[in-house]
Amino acid sequence: MRHYTRIVVIAAALCWALLAHGQRNKPAAKFQVVETTIDDIHSAMRAGRLTARELVQAYFERIVAFDKQGPALNCIINLNPKALEDADRLDAAFKRSGLTGPLHGIPVLVKDEIDTAGMPTTLGTLVFKDYRPVRDAFAIDRLKKAGAIILGKTTLSEYAAGDTYGSMFGASRNPYDLERTVGGSSGGSGCALSANFSTVAIGEETLASIRRPGGWNGVAALRPTPGLVSRSGMWDGYPSPTAQMGPMARTVKDLAQLLDAMVGYDPEDPVTALGIGKAPANYTRLLDKNALKGARIGVLRESIGLFSEPASEDFKKVDAVFQKNIEELKAAGAVVVDPIVIPNLKALLAKRATHPTMADESLRSYLARNPSSTLKTREDIAKSPDLSKSIPPSKADQWRNPLTKTDMAAWGTHLDARQELTIAIAKVMADNRLDAIVHKTVEHQPTYIKDGINPPYVNNKGIPALNTFLVYAASMTIPSGFTSDNLPVGITFFGPAYSEPTLLKLAYAYEQAAHHRMPPKTTPALP
Repeated sequence: MRHYTRIVVIAAALCWALLAHGQRNKPAAKFQVVETTIDDIHSAMRAGRLTARELVQAYFERIVAFDKQGPALNCIINLNPKALEDADRLDAAFKRSGLTGPLHGIPVLVKDEIDTAGMPTTLGTLVFKDYRPVRDAFAIDRLKKAGAIILGKTTLSEYAAGDTYGSMFGASRNPYDLERTVGGSSGGSGCALSANFSTVAIGEETLASIRRPGGWNGVAALRPTPGLVSRSGMWDGYPSPTAQMGPMARTVKDLAQLLDAMVGYDPEDPVTALGIGKAPANYTRLLDKNALKGARIGVLRESIGLFSEPASEDFKKVDAVFQKNIEELKAAGAVVVDPIVIPNLKALLAKRATHPTMADESLRSYLARNPSSTLKTREDIAKSPDLSKSIPPSKADQWRNPLTKTDMAAWGTHLDARQELTIAIAKVMADNRLDAIVHKTVEHQPTYIKDGINPPYVNNKGIPALNTFLVYAASMTIPSGFTSDNLPVGITFFGPAYSEPTLLKLAYAYEQAAHHRMPPKTTPALP
Protein backbone atom coordinates (compact mmCIF):
# COMPACT_ATOMS: atom_id res chain seq x y z
CA MET A 1 0.00 0.00 0.00
CA ARG A 2 2.90 2.36 0.75
CA HIS A 3 4.28 1.71 -2.72
CA TYR A 4 0.91 2.48 -4.29
CA THR A 5 0.51 5.69 -2.29
CA ARG A 6 3.99 6.80 -3.33
CA ILE A 7 3.17 6.21 -7.00
CA VAL A 8 -0.02 8.25 -6.81
CA VAL A 9 1.56 11.09 -4.84
CA ILE A 10 4.46 11.38 -7.30
CA ALA A 11 2.13 11.20 -10.30
CA ALA A 12 -0.26 13.76 -8.84
CA ALA A 13 2.57 16.12 -7.95
CA LEU A 14 3.97 15.86 -11.47
CA CYS A 15 0.55 16.42 -12.99
CA TRP A 16 -0.11 19.48 -10.87
CA ALA A 17 3.27 20.91 -11.79
CA LEU A 18 2.43 20.47 -15.43
CA LEU A 19 -1.04 21.87 -14.85
CA ALA A 20 0.43 25.02 -13.38
CA HIS A 21 2.73 25.30 -16.38
CA GLY A 22 -0.28 25.16 -18.70
CA GLN A 23 -2.41 27.78 -17.00
CA ARG A 24 -0.93 30.53 -19.19
CA ASN A 25 -2.70 29.06 -22.21
CA LYS A 26 -6.02 28.44 -20.51
CA PRO A 27 -8.97 29.63 -22.65
CA ALA A 28 -11.44 32.20 -21.41
CA ALA A 29 -14.32 29.71 -21.58
CA LYS A 30 -13.42 26.43 -19.95
CA PHE A 31 -14.36 23.34 -21.95
CA GLN A 32 -16.64 21.11 -19.86
CA VAL A 33 -15.46 17.50 -19.93
CA VAL A 34 -18.38 15.99 -18.01
CA GLU A 35 -20.21 13.64 -20.40
CA THR A 36 -18.27 14.98 -23.37
CA THR A 37 -17.83 12.76 -26.43
CA ILE A 38 -15.13 12.22 -29.02
CA ASP A 39 -17.12 14.26 -31.53
CA ASP A 40 -17.58 17.10 -29.02
CA ILE A 41 -13.85 17.17 -28.36
CA HIS A 42 -12.84 17.21 -32.01
CA SER A 43 -15.38 19.92 -32.81
CA ALA A 44 -13.95 22.07 -30.02
CA MET A 45 -10.41 21.47 -31.25
CA ARG A 46 -11.30 22.45 -34.80
CA ALA A 47 -13.00 25.59 -33.48
CA GLY A 48 -9.89 26.56 -31.52
CA ARG A 49 -11.68 26.21 -28.17
CA LEU A 50 -9.69 23.24 -26.87
CA THR A 51 -6.24 21.69 -27.04
CA ALA A 52 -5.17 18.18 -26.13
CA ARG A 53 -3.16 19.61 -23.24
CA GLU A 54 -6.20 21.41 -21.82
CA LEU A 55 -8.25 18.25 -22.15
CA VAL A 56 -5.71 16.13 -20.30
CA GLN A 57 -5.42 18.83 -17.64
CA ALA A 58 -9.18 18.81 -17.13
CA TYR A 59 -9.28 15.06 -16.58
CA PHE A 60 -6.29 15.19 -14.22
CA GLU A 61 -8.11 17.86 -12.21
CA ARG A 62 -11.10 15.55 -11.83
CA ILE A 63 -8.96 12.59 -10.83
CA VAL A 64 -7.15 14.63 -8.19
CA ALA A 65 -10.47 16.03 -6.91
CA PHE A 66 -12.43 12.79 -6.70
CA ASP A 67 -10.24 9.70 -6.73
CA LYS A 68 -8.35 10.05 -3.43
CA GLN A 69 -10.45 12.73 -1.76
CA GLY A 70 -14.09 13.76 -1.77
CA PRO A 71 -15.90 10.52 -2.64
CA ALA A 72 -12.47 8.84 -2.86
CA LEU A 73 -13.53 6.44 -5.59
CA ASN A 74 -10.08 4.85 -5.62
CA CYS A 75 -10.23 3.61 -9.20
CA ILE A 76 -6.88 4.90 -10.53
CA ILE A 77 -3.70 2.92 -9.83
CA ASN A 78 -1.24 5.08 -11.74
CA LEU A 79 -1.16 8.15 -13.97
CA ASN A 80 0.92 8.51 -17.09
CA PRO A 81 3.67 11.06 -16.29
CA LYS A 82 4.12 11.68 -20.04
CA ALA A 83 0.46 12.32 -20.81
CA LEU A 84 0.88 16.09 -21.11
CA GLU A 85 4.06 15.65 -23.13
CA ASP A 86 2.10 13.41 -25.51
CA ALA A 87 -0.66 16.03 -25.62
CA ASP A 88 1.83 18.77 -26.52
CA ARG A 89 3.18 16.64 -29.36
CA LEU A 90 -0.33 16.13 -30.71
CA ASP A 91 -1.15 19.83 -30.37
CA ALA A 92 1.94 20.70 -32.39
CA ALA A 93 0.93 18.20 -35.07
CA PHE A 94 -2.61 19.60 -35.11
CA LYS A 95 -1.28 23.11 -35.79
CA ARG A 96 0.62 21.73 -38.77
CA SER A 97 -2.00 19.52 -40.39
CA GLY A 98 -5.12 19.05 -38.26
CA LEU A 99 -6.28 15.89 -36.53
CA THR A 100 -3.66 13.15 -36.69
CA GLY A 101 -6.17 10.30 -36.50
CA PRO A 102 -9.70 9.29 -35.48
CA LEU A 103 -8.76 9.38 -31.79
CA HIS A 104 -6.58 12.49 -31.93
CA GLY A 105 -6.00 13.78 -28.40
CA ILE A 106 -8.58 11.44 -26.83
CA PRO A 107 -7.56 10.42 -23.28
CA VAL A 108 -7.91 6.69 -22.57
CA LEU A 109 -7.72 4.88 -19.24
CA VAL A 110 -6.49 1.28 -19.36
CA LYS A 111 -7.15 -1.65 -17.05
CA ASP A 112 -3.89 -2.44 -15.26
CA GLU A 113 -3.41 -5.90 -16.73
CA ILE A 114 -2.71 -4.46 -20.18
CA ASP A 115 0.80 -3.30 -20.99
CA THR A 116 1.54 0.37 -21.62
CA ALA A 117 5.24 1.03 -22.15
CA GLY A 118 6.80 3.29 -19.55
CA MET A 119 4.23 2.49 -16.88
CA PRO A 120 3.92 -0.46 -14.47
CA THR A 121 1.44 -3.26 -15.06
CA THR A 122 0.61 -4.27 -11.49
CA LEU A 123 -2.41 -6.58 -11.90
CA GLY A 124 -3.54 -4.91 -8.69
CA THR A 125 -1.17 -7.06 -6.64
CA LEU A 126 1.98 -6.47 -4.61
CA VAL A 127 3.63 -9.36 -6.46
CA PHE A 128 3.70 -7.26 -9.66
CA LYS A 129 4.30 -3.87 -8.04
CA ASP A 130 7.65 -3.47 -9.86
CA TYR A 131 6.69 -5.11 -13.15
CA ARG A 132 7.45 -2.66 -15.98
CA PRO A 133 6.76 -3.81 -19.54
CA VAL A 134 9.05 -2.56 -22.26
CA ARG A 135 6.44 -2.70 -25.04
CA ASP A 136 2.87 -1.59 -25.51
CA ALA A 137 0.20 -4.21 -25.94
CA PHE A 138 -0.72 -4.53 -29.62
CA ALA A 139 -4.12 -2.87 -29.12
CA ILE A 140 -2.57 -0.01 -27.12
CA ASP A 141 -0.11 0.60 -29.95
CA ARG A 142 -3.03 0.80 -32.36
CA LEU A 143 -4.79 3.32 -30.11
CA LYS A 144 -1.69 5.50 -29.98
CA LYS A 145 -1.33 5.36 -33.76
CA ALA A 146 -4.94 6.56 -33.97
CA GLY A 147 -3.95 9.59 -31.87
CA ALA A 148 -5.10 8.48 -28.41
CA ILE A 149 -3.36 9.57 -25.20
CA ILE A 150 -2.90 6.97 -22.48
CA LEU A 151 -4.01 8.84 -19.37
CA GLY A 152 -3.32 6.16 -16.77
CA LYS A 153 -4.08 2.70 -15.43
CA THR A 154 -7.21 1.64 -13.58
CA THR A 155 -7.89 -0.67 -10.67
CA LEU A 156 -8.91 -4.29 -11.02
CA SER A 157 -9.44 -7.29 -8.84
CA GLU A 158 -6.21 -9.02 -7.90
CA TYR A 159 -4.97 -10.95 -10.95
CA ALA A 160 -8.20 -9.85 -12.71
CA ALA A 161 -10.43 -12.31 -10.86
CA GLY A 162 -13.58 -11.13 -9.08
CA ASP A 163 -14.65 -7.81 -7.56
CA THR A 164 -12.33 -4.81 -7.67
CA TYR A 165 -10.26 -5.14 -4.53
CA GLY A 166 -6.50 -5.65 -4.41
CA SER A 167 -3.45 -5.49 -2.19
CA MET A 168 -2.05 -2.61 -4.27
CA PHE A 169 -4.93 -0.24 -3.59
CA GLY A 170 -7.75 -1.65 -1.45
CA ALA A 171 -11.37 -1.36 -2.65
CA SER A 172 -12.80 0.83 -5.41
CA ARG A 173 -16.11 2.54 -4.67
CA ASN A 174 -19.19 2.73 -6.83
CA PRO A 175 -19.84 6.38 -7.78
CA TYR A 176 -23.60 5.86 -7.41
CA ASP A 177 -23.32 4.42 -3.89
CA LEU A 178 -19.95 4.68 -2.17
CA GLU A 179 -20.68 1.70 0.08
CA ARG A 180 -21.04 -0.63 -2.89
CA THR A 181 -18.58 -2.30 -5.24
CA VAL A 182 -17.84 -1.25 -8.80
CA GLY A 183 -17.91 -4.89 -9.88
CA GLY A 184 -15.00 -6.57 -11.53
CA SER A 185 -12.65 -7.28 -12.69
CA SER A 186 -12.58 -4.18 -14.93
CA GLY A 187 -14.21 -2.18 -12.15
CA GLY A 188 -11.70 0.66 -12.18
CA SER A 189 -12.30 1.31 -15.88
CA GLY A 190 -16.08 1.32 -15.43
CA CYS A 191 -15.96 3.52 -12.34
CA ALA A 192 -13.47 6.03 -13.78
CA LEU A 193 -15.40 6.30 -17.02
CA SER A 194 -18.69 6.89 -15.23
CA ALA A 195 -17.05 9.55 -13.04
CA ASN A 196 -15.75 11.30 -16.18
CA PHE A 197 -12.06 10.71 -15.45
CA SER A 198 -11.45 10.07 -19.17
CA THR A 199 -13.29 10.05 -22.48
CA VAL A 200 -13.11 6.28 -23.01
CA ALA A 201 -11.55 3.26 -21.32
CA ILE A 202 -10.28 -0.26 -21.97
CA GLY A 203 -11.31 -3.36 -20.03
CA GLU A 204 -10.83 -7.12 -20.19
CA GLU A 205 -13.26 -9.97 -19.68
CA THR A 206 -13.12 -13.69 -19.06
CA LEU A 207 -16.54 -14.25 -17.50
CA ALA A 208 -18.31 -10.88 -17.15
CA SER A 209 -15.41 -8.56 -16.30
CA ILE A 210 -16.27 -5.92 -18.90
CA ARG A 211 -20.05 -6.09 -18.92
CA ARG A 212 -20.65 -6.29 -15.15
CA PRO A 213 -18.67 -3.10 -14.38
CA GLY A 214 -20.37 -1.55 -17.39
CA GLY A 215 -23.82 -2.31 -16.02
CA TRP A 216 -23.03 -1.46 -12.40
CA ASN A 217 -21.38 1.86 -13.32
CA GLY A 218 -23.86 2.98 -15.94
CA VAL A 219 -21.68 2.85 -19.07
CA ALA A 220 -21.54 0.99 -22.38
CA ALA A 221 -19.13 -1.92 -22.66
CA LEU A 222 -18.39 -4.55 -25.30
CA ARG A 223 -16.89 -8.00 -25.00
CA PRO A 224 -15.75 -8.69 -28.59
CA THR A 225 -15.79 -12.03 -30.33
CA PRO A 226 -12.47 -13.86 -29.83
CA GLY A 227 -10.17 -12.99 -32.73
CA LEU A 228 -11.40 -9.46 -33.26
CA VAL A 229 -9.04 -7.67 -30.83
CA SER A 230 -5.51 -8.85 -30.04
CA ARG A 231 -4.60 -9.92 -26.50
CA SER A 232 -0.81 -9.79 -26.88
CA GLY A 233 0.59 -7.71 -24.05
CA MET A 234 -2.39 -8.58 -21.87
CA TRP A 235 -2.41 -10.85 -18.83
CA ASP A 236 -4.19 -14.16 -19.60
CA GLY A 237 -3.95 -13.68 -23.35
CA TYR A 238 -2.95 -16.17 -26.05
CA PRO A 239 -3.21 -19.18 -26.15
CA SER A 240 -6.12 -18.97 -23.71
CA PRO A 241 -9.31 -18.49 -25.76
CA THR A 242 -11.37 -17.09 -22.91
CA ALA A 243 -10.08 -13.62 -21.98
CA GLN A 244 -10.89 -10.74 -24.33
CA MET A 245 -9.92 -7.06 -24.34
CA GLY A 246 -12.75 -4.66 -25.07
CA PRO A 247 -13.81 -1.00 -25.32
CA MET A 248 -15.85 0.89 -22.71
CA ALA A 249 -17.49 4.30 -23.20
CA ARG A 250 -20.35 6.49 -22.02
CA THR A 251 -22.00 6.36 -25.45
CA VAL A 252 -22.32 3.64 -28.06
CA LYS A 253 -20.82 5.87 -30.75
CA ASP A 254 -17.69 6.51 -28.69
CA LEU A 255 -17.45 2.78 -28.06
CA ALA A 256 -17.69 2.05 -31.78
CA GLN A 257 -15.00 4.64 -32.55
CA LEU A 258 -12.73 3.04 -29.97
CA LEU A 259 -13.38 -0.45 -31.37
CA ASP A 260 -12.56 0.78 -34.88
CA ALA A 261 -9.06 1.62 -33.70
CA MET A 262 -8.53 -1.64 -31.77
CA VAL A 263 -9.39 -4.39 -34.25
CA GLY A 264 -6.77 -6.03 -36.44
CA TYR A 265 -4.59 -9.06 -37.06
CA ASP A 266 -1.62 -9.57 -34.75
CA PRO A 267 0.86 -12.41 -35.40
CA GLU A 268 1.56 -12.60 -31.66
CA ASP A 269 -2.07 -13.54 -31.04
CA PRO A 270 -2.87 -16.17 -33.70
CA VAL A 271 -6.54 -16.20 -32.67
CA THR A 272 -6.84 -12.87 -34.50
CA ALA A 273 -6.38 -14.78 -37.75
CA LEU A 274 -9.98 -15.92 -37.24
CA GLY A 275 -11.06 -12.28 -37.30
CA ILE A 276 -9.58 -11.45 -40.70
CA GLY A 277 -12.38 -10.27 -42.97
CA LYS A 278 -14.92 -10.33 -40.14
CA ALA A 279 -14.79 -6.63 -39.21
CA PRO A 280 -16.41 -3.94 -41.38
CA ALA A 281 -14.32 -1.09 -42.72
CA ASN A 282 -15.86 1.13 -40.05
CA TYR A 283 -18.21 0.20 -37.21
CA THR A 284 -19.14 3.79 -36.47
CA ARG A 285 -20.60 4.47 -39.91
CA LEU A 286 -23.01 1.56 -39.49
CA LEU A 287 -24.80 3.07 -36.49
CA ASP A 288 -28.48 3.69 -37.18
CA LYS A 289 -30.93 5.22 -34.71
CA ASN A 290 -33.76 3.40 -36.50
CA ALA A 291 -32.14 -0.04 -36.37
CA LEU A 292 -34.68 -1.43 -33.89
CA LYS A 293 -37.59 -0.89 -36.27
CA GLY A 294 -38.53 -4.36 -37.44
CA ALA A 295 -35.58 -6.00 -35.66
CA ARG A 296 -36.42 -9.33 -34.03
CA ILE A 297 -35.22 -9.46 -30.43
CA GLY A 298 -35.38 -12.58 -28.28
CA VAL A 299 -35.83 -12.12 -24.52
CA LEU A 300 -33.93 -14.54 -22.29
CA ARG A 301 -35.76 -14.50 -18.97
CA GLU A 302 -34.31 -17.63 -17.42
CA SER A 303 -31.97 -16.75 -14.56
CA ILE A 304 -28.37 -17.33 -15.64
CA GLY A 305 -26.57 -15.35 -12.94
CA LEU A 306 -24.02 -16.91 -10.64
CA PHE A 307 -25.31 -17.13 -7.05
CA SER A 308 -28.53 -15.38 -8.11
CA GLU A 309 -31.54 -15.38 -5.77
CA PRO A 310 -34.64 -14.86 -7.94
CA ALA A 311 -36.93 -14.75 -4.91
CA SER A 312 -35.01 -11.89 -3.28
CA GLU A 313 -36.12 -8.26 -3.29
CA ASP A 314 -32.74 -7.27 -4.73
CA PHE A 315 -33.26 -9.51 -7.77
CA LYS A 316 -36.82 -8.22 -8.21
CA LYS A 317 -35.62 -4.61 -8.30
CA VAL A 318 -33.40 -5.38 -11.28
CA ASP A 319 -36.12 -7.47 -12.90
CA ALA A 320 -38.55 -4.54 -12.70
CA VAL A 321 -36.17 -2.38 -14.72
CA PHE A 322 -35.66 -5.16 -17.28
CA GLN A 323 -39.42 -5.42 -17.79
CA LYS A 324 -39.52 -1.69 -18.61
CA ASN A 325 -36.64 -2.21 -21.03
CA ILE A 326 -38.65 -4.77 -23.00
CA GLU A 327 -41.48 -2.27 -23.37
CA GLU A 328 -38.95 0.34 -24.54
CA LEU A 329 -37.69 -2.06 -27.21
CA LYS A 330 -41.25 -2.54 -28.44
CA ALA A 331 -41.87 1.20 -28.46
CA ALA A 332 -38.75 1.65 -30.60
CA GLY A 333 -40.22 -0.71 -33.20
CA ALA A 334 -38.64 -4.04 -32.28
CA VAL A 335 -40.48 -7.32 -32.78
CA VAL A 336 -39.99 -8.94 -29.38
CA VAL A 337 -40.01 -12.72 -29.00
CA ASP A 338 -40.68 -13.18 -25.30
CA PRO A 339 -39.50 -15.46 -23.89
CA ILE A 340 -37.00 -17.58 -25.76
CA VAL A 341 -35.82 -20.86 -24.28
CA ILE A 342 -32.34 -22.29 -24.79
CA PRO A 343 -32.59 -26.04 -24.13
CA ASN A 344 -30.56 -27.45 -21.24
CA LEU A 345 -29.02 -24.03 -20.64
CA LYS A 346 -28.19 -24.18 -16.95
CA ALA A 347 -26.84 -27.71 -17.12
CA LEU A 348 -24.50 -26.73 -19.94
CA LEU A 349 -23.35 -23.57 -18.19
CA ALA A 350 -22.52 -25.64 -15.10
CA LYS A 351 -19.88 -27.55 -17.07
CA ARG A 352 -17.41 -24.67 -17.24
CA ALA A 353 -13.84 -25.74 -16.57
CA THR A 354 -10.26 -24.50 -16.87
CA HIS A 355 -7.63 -26.10 -19.09
CA PRO A 356 -4.94 -27.64 -16.84
CA THR A 357 -1.98 -26.15 -18.71
CA MET A 358 -3.27 -23.36 -20.96
CA ALA A 359 -3.25 -20.75 -18.18
CA ASP A 360 0.44 -21.45 -17.57
CA GLU A 361 1.15 -21.17 -21.29
CA SER A 362 -0.63 -17.82 -21.42
CA LEU A 363 1.35 -16.67 -18.39
CA ARG A 364 4.68 -17.63 -19.93
CA SER A 365 3.71 -16.00 -23.23
CA TYR A 366 2.81 -12.75 -21.46
CA LEU A 367 5.93 -12.60 -19.26
CA ALA A 368 8.22 -13.46 -22.19
CA ARG A 369 7.48 -10.03 -23.66
CA ASN A 370 9.50 -8.50 -20.82
CA PRO A 371 12.87 -10.34 -20.72
CA SER A 372 14.28 -8.17 -17.93
CA SER A 373 11.58 -9.19 -15.43
CA THR A 374 12.44 -11.65 -12.68
CA LEU A 375 8.94 -13.09 -13.05
CA LYS A 376 8.89 -15.62 -15.87
CA THR A 377 6.75 -18.58 -14.74
CA ARG A 378 3.99 -19.64 -12.34
CA GLU A 379 6.71 -20.93 -10.04
CA ASP A 380 8.30 -17.47 -9.82
CA ILE A 381 4.98 -16.00 -8.72
CA ALA A 382 4.42 -18.81 -6.24
CA LYS A 383 7.83 -18.12 -4.67
CA SER A 384 7.25 -14.37 -4.30
CA PRO A 385 7.31 -13.27 -0.64
CA ASP A 386 4.46 -10.89 -1.50
CA LEU A 387 2.10 -13.66 -2.59
CA SER A 388 0.80 -14.48 0.88
CA LYS A 389 0.43 -10.76 1.64
CA SER A 390 -1.74 -10.15 -1.37
CA ILE A 391 -4.34 -12.93 -1.50
CA PRO A 392 -5.98 -15.39 0.90
CA PRO A 393 -4.10 -18.64 1.64
CA SER A 394 -6.57 -20.70 -0.40
CA LYS A 395 -5.84 -18.64 -3.51
CA ALA A 396 -2.11 -18.65 -2.82
CA ASP A 397 -2.27 -22.44 -2.80
CA GLN A 398 -3.74 -22.33 -6.29
CA TRP A 399 -0.54 -20.69 -7.50
CA ARG A 400 1.61 -23.22 -5.68
CA ASN A 401 -0.41 -26.25 -6.76
CA PRO A 402 -1.27 -26.07 -10.45
CA LEU A 403 -4.02 -28.14 -12.01
CA THR A 404 -3.29 -31.80 -12.73
CA LYS A 405 -3.98 -34.22 -15.54
CA THR A 406 -7.19 -35.27 -13.82
CA ASP A 407 -8.56 -31.85 -14.73
CA MET A 408 -8.27 -32.66 -18.44
CA ALA A 409 -11.45 -34.72 -18.28
CA ALA A 410 -13.35 -31.69 -16.99
CA TRP A 411 -11.89 -29.64 -19.84
CA GLY A 412 -13.16 -32.20 -22.33
CA THR A 413 -16.63 -31.93 -20.80
CA HIS A 414 -16.33 -28.15 -21.04
CA LEU A 415 -15.54 -28.33 -24.76
CA ASP A 416 -18.47 -30.66 -25.42
CA ALA A 417 -20.79 -28.32 -23.51
CA ARG A 418 -19.47 -25.29 -25.37
CA GLN A 419 -20.16 -26.93 -28.72
CA GLU A 420 -23.65 -28.04 -27.67
CA LEU A 421 -24.49 -24.59 -26.32
CA THR A 422 -23.17 -22.82 -29.41
CA ILE A 423 -25.40 -24.97 -31.63
CA ALA A 424 -28.40 -24.59 -29.30
CA ILE A 425 -28.15 -20.80 -29.36
CA ALA A 426 -27.71 -20.76 -33.14
CA LYS A 427 -30.82 -22.94 -33.55
CA VAL A 428 -32.93 -20.75 -31.26
CA MET A 429 -31.88 -17.67 -33.22
CA ALA A 430 -32.58 -19.39 -36.55
CA ASP A 431 -35.94 -20.83 -35.51
CA ASN A 432 -37.11 -17.44 -34.25
CA ARG A 433 -35.32 -15.43 -36.97
CA LEU A 434 -33.66 -13.34 -34.28
CA ASP A 435 -31.27 -10.46 -34.84
CA ALA A 436 -30.12 -10.57 -31.20
CA ILE A 437 -30.93 -11.86 -27.74
CA VAL A 438 -31.28 -9.56 -24.73
CA HIS A 439 -30.87 -10.36 -21.04
CA LYS A 440 -30.09 -8.56 -17.80
CA THR A 441 -26.44 -7.54 -17.68
CA VAL A 442 -26.32 -8.50 -13.99
CA GLU A 443 -29.25 -10.01 -12.11
CA HIS A 444 -28.51 -8.25 -8.83
CA GLN A 445 -27.66 -4.70 -7.76
CA PRO A 446 -24.03 -3.85 -6.91
CA THR A 447 -23.08 -5.70 -3.75
CA TYR A 448 -21.68 -4.05 -0.63
CA ILE A 449 -17.90 -3.71 -0.37
CA LYS A 450 -17.92 -4.88 3.25
CA ASP A 451 -19.61 -8.15 2.26
CA GLY A 452 -16.91 -8.87 -0.30
CA ILE A 453 -13.80 -8.33 1.81
CA ASN A 454 -15.30 -9.86 4.96
CA PRO A 455 -17.67 -12.79 5.57
CA PRO A 456 -19.81 -13.82 3.73
CA TYR A 457 -17.25 -12.95 0.99
CA VAL A 458 -19.85 -12.12 -1.66
CA ASN A 459 -18.25 -12.12 -5.11
CA ASN A 460 -19.57 -12.21 -8.68
CA LYS A 461 -23.19 -12.29 -7.50
CA GLY A 462 -25.68 -12.24 -10.33
CA ILE A 463 -23.19 -12.15 -13.20
CA PRO A 464 -24.38 -13.82 -16.41
CA ALA A 465 -22.75 -17.16 -17.13
CA LEU A 466 -23.84 -17.00 -20.77
CA ASN A 467 -20.76 -15.61 -22.51
CA THR A 468 -17.78 -16.48 -24.63
CA PHE A 469 -16.25 -18.57 -21.86
CA LEU A 470 -18.48 -21.23 -23.39
CA VAL A 471 -19.44 -19.80 -26.77
CA TYR A 472 -17.61 -17.76 -29.37
CA ALA A 473 -19.99 -14.85 -29.43
CA ALA A 474 -20.32 -11.10 -29.09
CA SER A 475 -22.08 -9.30 -26.26
CA MET A 476 -22.39 -5.73 -25.05
CA THR A 477 -24.16 -3.85 -22.31
CA ILE A 478 -25.59 -0.35 -22.29
CA PRO A 479 -27.32 1.65 -19.54
CA SER A 480 -31.00 0.73 -19.25
CA GLY A 481 -32.20 2.65 -16.22
CA PHE A 482 -32.06 2.73 -12.44
CA THR A 483 -33.57 0.59 -9.71
CA SER A 484 -35.74 1.95 -6.93
CA ASP A 485 -32.49 2.26 -4.93
CA ASN A 486 -31.12 4.64 -7.61
CA LEU A 487 -28.53 2.14 -8.78
CA PRO A 488 -27.70 1.73 -12.48
CA VAL A 489 -28.81 -1.30 -14.46
CA GLY A 490 -27.67 -2.51 -17.86
CA ILE A 491 -29.23 -4.52 -20.66
CA THR A 492 -27.04 -6.90 -22.66
CA PHE A 493 -27.37 -7.46 -26.40
CA PHE A 494 -26.01 -10.89 -27.31
CA GLY A 495 -25.34 -12.43 -30.71
CA PRO A 496 -23.31 -15.02 -32.61
CA ALA A 497 -19.64 -14.72 -33.46
CA TYR A 498 -18.67 -11.47 -35.20
CA SER A 499 -22.16 -9.98 -34.89
CA GLU A 500 -20.73 -6.75 -33.46
CA PRO A 501 -22.09 -4.62 -36.34
CA THR A 502 -25.64 -5.77 -35.58
CA LEU A 503 -25.28 -5.44 -31.81
CA LEU A 504 -23.81 -1.96 -32.07
CA LYS A 505 -26.62 -0.81 -34.36
CA LEU A 506 -29.30 -2.20 -32.06
CA ALA A 507 -27.65 -0.86 -28.91
CA TYR A 508 -27.23 2.57 -30.51
CA ALA A 509 -30.90 2.66 -31.52
CA TYR A 510 -31.95 1.70 -27.99
CA GLU A 511 -29.65 4.31 -26.47
CA GLN A 512 -31.02 7.03 -28.74
CA ALA A 513 -34.60 6.05 -27.91
CA ALA A 514 -34.25 5.59 -24.15
CA HIS A 515 -31.43 7.95 -23.05
CA HIS A 516 -30.78 6.19 -19.73
CA ARG A 517 -27.20 7.30 -19.10
CA MET A 518 -27.02 9.68 -16.11
CA PRO A 519 -23.71 10.73 -14.49
CA PRO A 520 -23.26 10.09 -10.76
CA LYS A 521 -23.93 12.98 -8.40
CA THR A 522 -20.78 12.21 -6.37
CA THR A 523 -18.50 13.59 -9.11
CA PRO A 524 -20.09 16.81 -10.42
CA ALA A 525 -18.56 19.28 -12.85
CA LEU A 526 -15.70 21.28 -11.38
CA PRO A 527 -15.98 25.09 -11.35
